[in-house]
Amino acid sequence: QVQLVESGGGLVQPGGSLRLSCTASRTIFSINAMGWFRRVPGKGRELVALITSGGGTNYADFVKGRFTISRDNAKNTVYLQMNSLKPDDTAVYYCAAVGPTNYWGQGTQVTVSS
Repeated sequence: QVQLVESGGGLVQPGGSLRLSCTASRTIFSINAMGWFRRVPGKGRELVALITSGGGTNYADFVKGRFTISRDNAKNTVYLQMNSLKPDDTAVYYCAAVGPTNYWGQGTQVTVSS
């Protein structure tokens, strides 16, 4: 089992940047993959970005070239650097540990608005 705590959300203007952090309660070195998902009101949760234990990454088409996922195993932390933010990026962002059992953080609100 692992507990995940997200931070770094907030209000930002269109075109701005935010960096989300997700800190795990134990080592993430052996976790198959860590990911960021988001939920927009009225829609289901959708994948934003994924990073495997080997460092491979996968991005949703709508964030390619704008968002970057990374991990620091020594700090048990996964990051999501979000640049060129758009109003459509407004959502609750969730961190997840992906494996035979998925574990989720509580979510952090990101609002992109002028």
